[in-house]
Amino acid sequence: MEVQAREAADRERHAVPTSMRALRLHDPGGAESLVLEEIPTPRLEPGEALVRVHAAAITRDELEWPVERLPAIPSYELSGVVVATASGAEGVSLGDEVFGLTPFDRDGAAAEYVATPAAVLAPKPRALTHVEAAAVPLAALSAWQGLFDHGRLARGERVSITGPAGGVGHLAVQLARWRGAHVVGVASARDRERVRSLGVDEVVDHGSLGGGAGPVDLVFDTAGGELLRDSIAVVRDGGRVVSVAEEPTAATDAPAVAAVYFVVEPNGERLAEVGRLVDAGVLVPAIDSTFDLADARKAFARTEARGKRGKVVLRIA
Repeated sequence: MEVQAREAADRERHAVPTSMRALRLHDPGGAESLVLEEIPTPRLEPGEALVRVHAAAITRDELEWPVERLPAIPSYELSGVVVATASGAEGVSLGDEVFGLTPFDRDGAAAEYVATPAAVLAPKPRALTHVEAAAVPLAALSAWQGLFDHGRLARGERVSITGPAGGVGHLAVQLARWRGAHVVGVASARDRERVRSLGVDEVVDHGSLGGGAGPVDLVFDTAGGELLRDSIAVVRDGGRVVSVAEEPTAATDAPAVAAVYFVVEPNGERLAEVGRLVDAGVLVPAIDSTFDLADARKAFARTEARGKRGKVVLRIA
């Protein structure tokens, strides 16, 4: 009763409607199964906050994730304003501008409102618009957890980053430089100038990986496939390979190399630190394109397009 009474008071204060527009995936397959419809505004559980979503970023292949809980709302990155809180929702207050990565086992943020654990939210960087802020959480947390939590990257070490022009890769380059590492970007010819502009110390072409990148202390892989397998050969004995793309199974043939595959985890405390780095000018996110919520099918098609640079973001509020 306490949760419901508090939520009702918050909703009245912020004029939260009882229903909202939401994008929902109804069948497995792809963007053709997305429907924009009117559904009830979510109710809160203890520890949760209700956020009015201003922008939500989308990720390639994410429509394949929720197939066991359809219909489902996609997009797990958001930026918006807190309009209600339940008991136990610590660290956020009504009216706060926040951004965050929501848990993957529940409805996402491609809707006018989202209920999410308050612990995954962080203050929105003041230097960014809501559209820009929505593009940060998944990529930045993936880069941070891969480089520092799993990869244990230290100042002065050499790190090779595959896909350095991509959504995760471009922030990984910036974080690695901030940590004081020597950064090698493994990129295609068309991305060389983009990668150099990010400030890498060396750019190595895909085809010359074996002769140009090693030895390195850490490979942070965002690409998978042949590029990941080739990267293992340039890691020194005692080094590490961390991938967000696939299991680095080829590392079993290199017993002196530690290999990790991981899935990013929401973390509001770490995201707050990322936000401070953004406001300090250390991290600059890349936006490929923005679409209105009504054009969500076009937005998801853009995530599959060749030549995409940065995140695709939905404007909602």
